[in-house]
Amino acid sequence: MTKQLRFILLPAALLIGAGQVAAQQPSEEDELALAYGDKSFVSIATGSQQAISRAPSTATVITAGDIEAMGATDLDQALASVPGLHVSVSPIAYNPIYSFRGIHTGYNPQVLMLVNGLPITAIFGGHRSFAWGGMPLENVARIEVIRGPGSALYGADAYSGVINIITKTASDINGTEYGVRLGSFKTRDAFVQYGGKLGPVQAALYLRAGHTDGHKRIILKDAQSGLDELFGTHASLAPGPVNLVRDSVDARADFAYGDWRLRLALQQRDIGIGAGLAESLDARGRSPETRLYSDLTYQKVNWAPHWDVSAVLGFYQMKERPGDPAYTLFPAGAFGGAFPNGVIGNPGHFERHSNLALSAFYTGFDKHRVRVGTGYRVEDLYATPEYKNFSLVVVPGLGPTFVPLPALVESSGNPALTYAQPHKRTLTYAFVQDEWSLAQDWTLTAGLRQDSYNDFGATTNPRLALVWDAAYNVVVKAMHGRAFRAPSFVEQRTLNNPVNTGNPDIQPEKMSMSELALAWQFASGLQSSLNLYRYRMSDVIVLTPNPDPSTGKTFRNAGDQTGNGIELEAAWDVNRSLRLSASYALQHSTDEATGKAVGLAPQRRIFARADWRLGPSWQFGSTVNHVADRKRAALDLRAPIANYTTVDLPLQRDKFAGAWQLRTSVTNLFNADAREPSAAPGNIPFDLPLAGRAISVQLLHKL
Repeated sequence: MTKQLRFILLPAALLIGAGQVAAQQPSEEDELALAYGDKSFVSIATGSQQAISRAPSTATVITAGDIEAMGATDLDQALASVPGLHVSVSPIAYNPIYSFRGIHTGYNPQVLMLVNGLPITAIFGGHRSFAWGGMPLENVARIEVIRGPGSALYGADAYSGVINIITKTASDINGTEYGVRLGSFKTRDAFVQYGGKLGPVQAALYLRAGHTDGHKRIILKDAQSGLDELFGTHASLAPGPVNLVRDSVDARADFAYGDWRLRLALQQRDIGIGAGLAESLDARGRSPETRLYSDLTYQKVNWAPHWDVSAVLGFYQMKERPGDPAYTLFPAGAFGGAFPNGVIGNPGHFERHSNLALSAFYTGFDKHRVRVGTGYRVEDLYATPEYKNFSLVVVPGLGPTFVPLPALVESSGNPALTYAQPHKRTLTYAFVQDEWSLAQDWTLTAGLRQDSYNDFGATTNPRLALVWDAAYNVVVKAMHGRAFRAPSFVEQRTLNNPVNTGNPDIQPEKMSMSELALAWQFASGLQSSLNLYRYRMSDVIVLTPNPDPSTGKTFRNAGDQTGNGIELEAAWDVNRSLRLSASYALQHSTDEATGKAVGLAPQRRIFARADWRLGPSWQFGSTVNHVADRKRAALDLRAPIANYTTVDLPLQRDKFAGAWQLRTSVTNLFNADAREPSAAPGNIPFDLPLAGRAISVQLLHKL
């Protein structure tokens, strides 16, 4: 038996044996289902709650109970349980890359993330932000994920998948909770939350602060290592640790009165720059960022006969200030000593988003449930501060060359030096969706949405989903949809960067996907599902060499990609105390230009989980994540990317010493050398190391 296989089988064998012991205790009254909450319904697929097995999409729900059972403390840990979704990292601040079904890019703009149904996309890069810094889970009620296109409902960037994070309301908390968490890498967190009535208002309040030094795994070589070989210098900080220090504050408030709900949120991050902004180690660079969210929602059932209506007014502001200390793109002594203090490039960007959305359900037609909606959105990159001590000059035949400036300059007011100018984008959209019960046991969902932008035009995206209740325990779904991904401002409007130049004429990426899904409940405690899919991406935005390659690359619609895959899921409630679940995802994605695998995303992934309730107060679990068959990108001749398997062990003790709860977890139990791929041409040749074994202990008290 191989070492890797032992890693996979050992936790499951221990838990199955434990389950056999538990089965001999018929007096055990604690249902394992109580640990999970309601996983049967999903709202992200159509905009209203419906059974997940009959939802017209491939969906996954992660409840607060799931989060506790997995021992997850951050969003990325929870998302790793979703079939067909792999969580990778970028060199920049180790920001997460959510790779759905083999679609893997550095900034990850092909994934739409929502918080309570509102997008939090940063228009500058098309991702969450450069200083995302994670999302804690104490205040999360559930996470809903759809795999595949969602632009017919959600518009831009609902491309390869949609993630909706739903925060807790007063009824979810129902009292006061506070807790502290200590862990490896000098990690420490404290939080308090309250849910209850403030007069006639239902109120939920949450505050959390945390710090970590990060795992400090070693990067053996970086981009400066290659420059040292060229210039005969020794400036590189490699071998050296990644810079993953993080200070964070999260605050949320949720007020509900009648048909109205007001939400307010603040996230502050001050995080290390990871493996470096230019893939050259930067031991001191920090990325400070403040994000503000607010939304006011009116929702009325039976607003008029056959009409349910909702209106949302939302605002989102992000201030990513220039780093303090400043980002060192290349260390002191770089470029043959031309930069004795290092190459300093210290960009920031400020943006704000305002939106108004109106939608309504109409049920006055026989066998039809129609949803219509419209909205208006303003996305404003209103400031681009930058400090730098260099300019880039193109030398024909040689390429971009860093030229020292006599002093550190503020370049945002200088068109000859700035990396981007402020820009505003507006969006108007409208959609319609019909859920038609066309025959007994048959439902057809059809949707269409048009999005009109002021800077690149309009795009229209449909979807169709046919759901058949083939038997009392079998559901079959056939689905087809189209989606688009809007160009980011980096891709449209980057200036004075001969390495990567923006292109105001690029158009959105487009994707179509067809799926066939089968859900089969073998018995009351045994459920399974099978999903088959095939997709095609066109007009993919890629960096392509200019006619004179020494002058760098420009963003163009020059890529095409196809992919297909299979996803298997199963969950078995062995008895009242033990649940086993597993998923297997297999995908193959092809770059049509080269005919080769796209690379970087895993072609095979196995996720297994066991949850065992040991009596009324203890819960023990195990999760296994096996990541395999990641290919290098075309023309990347480095050695293959190694597979890895991680095992996590969470343990929870409820109600001791009064109302206290203890949660502990060990992640990467066997200290696997897990690595995520660095991009070609391999400035970080040995890839990006993930955390080794880590321990976390949390105490929580509820009043």
